[in-house]
Amino acid sequence: MQANMGTIDRVVRVVVAMVVAGLILSGVVSGVVAIILGVLAAVFVLTSVVSVCPLYLPFGISTRSRSTRGSRL
Repeated sequence: MQANMGTIDRVVRVVVAMVVAGLILSGVVSGVVAIILGVLAAVFVLTSVVSVCPLYLPFGISTRSRSTRGSRL
């Protein structure tokens, strides 16, 4: 798969995942909402690590800069 996420996109996703993890660990969010947000946070981290967002693919969206589209990372 071709990488389609830029650095800013990846960083924002990791920061959001960390905030969600903090909310869950501090007990602010619990129950079913915590499970759903936890899964979403895990997906954000995974997509950030591999630099591919599956939801971007069908729409042809890419947040990578034009200068880095030829390289993998």
